[in-house]
Amino acid sequence: MNVKRYFAQTAREALRQLKEELGADAIVLSNRSVDGGVEIVALPADAVDLLHQSTRNAPAAAAKPAAPKPAVVAHDDDPADDYRVQLSAARRPQAPAMPQAPRTPAAPPAQQIRPFQPPRIDSPAAPRYGSEVFPRHAESRDSAPARTERPAAAPRHSAPAAEARREDESARIRALQETNARLMDEMGGIRAMLERQLAGFAWGEAGRQAPARTRMTGELLEAGFSAQLARTLCDAVDPNAELGAARNAVKTALNRGLRALSNDADVIDRGGVYALVGPTGVGKTTTAAKLAARCVVRHGADKLALITTDGYRIGAHEQLRIYGRILGVPVYVVRDAADLRQTLAELRDKHMVLIDTVGMSQRDRMVAEQAAMLTGAGNVNRLLLLNATCRGDTLDDVVRAYDGPDLAGCILTKVDEAASLAPALDVAVRHEMAVYYVANGQRVPEDLHLPNRAYLLHRALKAVGEDSPYHLQGEEAGLLMASAGMGA
Repeated sequence: MNVKRYFAQTAREALRQLKEELGADAIVLSNRSVDGGVEIVALPADAVDLLHQSTRNAPAAAAKPAAPKPAVVAHDDDPADDYRVQLSAARRPQAPAMPQAPRTPAAPPAQQIRPFQPPRIDSPAAPRYGSEVFPRHAESRDSAPARTERPAAAPRHSAPAAEARREDESARIRALQETNARLMDEMGGIRAMLERQLAGFAWGEAGRQAPARTRMTGELLEAGFSAQLARTLCDAVDPNAELGAARNAVKTALNRGLRALSNDADVIDRGGVYALVGPTGVGKTTTAAKLAARCVVRHGADKLALITTDGYRIGAHEQLRIYGRILGVPVYVVRDAADLRQTLAELRDKHMVLIDTVGMSQRDRMVAEQAAMLTGAGNVNRLLLLNATCRGDTLDDVVRAYDGPDLAGCILTKVDEAASLAPALDVAVRHEMAVYYVANGQRVPEDLHLPNRAYLLHRALKAVGEDSPYHLQGEEAGLLMASAGMGA
């Protein structure tokens, strides 16, 4: 049997030699990688008949061998690749397994020729040539002593490499996100700059078309009104109106939106349960004493009761007890909702009950708990105390925190300390809260008054002097309105 051995640097070159010498129908017995290249062992096509004859003449006592594997045949049917190797069913022998081929001087001394077994297509150890698969080593079944099992091939990408690749991908994504964020910030800055410039142009054009309206807008912003309410009030100004007429139109619109008590009938005469709520230091205890004095003067001390829930401040309830002793009114201290409900049930025959609550920041989560306690105690009306010296946005936060269906209205405190009442009136008008009383001092009961509309409007609309650092010049009012529009 003429077994041929071919050696080349690549499998393609070895197959070229095989086809040139044995033809396209040669039978490839084995191929393997050796030092310096690739070795392929093959038989001529006519050697199949010799194999059949050798199989028929085998001794009958021999054990029946397993069915042969399909041989690998080199052919040139594919014009796109002259050196493809495919499995051929046409050359499959019908006889039992091929006997071991005799050694030839060309074969390595440590190996014997064996039938070629096609490798698994998904084997990681098999290199690919063209579209077919060759095993890396054709091991001889009879070669040499037993060997230890070769460890399984390592995965193509080890865990550290995969982890490093994931980290690189995460870093790339983070870099892209940071770049996008910077671009968005820059675009936002450019947009804001353009809007400010356009607002300046629009403000200048509005100043030419309706000078009184733009002048009033600037005065309202200087006084402390929000841009939202300033726009609403200035909508009532005729574009062709003079400055005096414009001020009267704004004052009329503000007076129309302001809700204020005109007498004590809704509180002192009607009676009921009122809880004074608000941030710390706004004057709840002093205002409770002032209201108590008004009620005592009108209905007598036996028709009034005072309750305090302030158990946090040292001596807080003692201050109210002092006022109670002066007025001849009993003072009760409650600590929780159940205690408050029981106390109110005992005082149901009183004409009026005033509750002095503990002061807390509008950002404190206990504000909601306090509101729930008062709501659960029964028919309790809350009066929110607003510090007239605070900024408008701070008062907005306070109203949002204490808002609720049981909020009857507000009391403006420290009016005597405020430079302008515009922020306080602005919040009351925009949130549609009724102003019950105005407190302008510490004296009990003198410094508590019903809201005087003319006085409040005068204090709110008082123009800022041109020498004031808060006076707006040129197109600054337009820039403020543009900023307020962007914020909205």
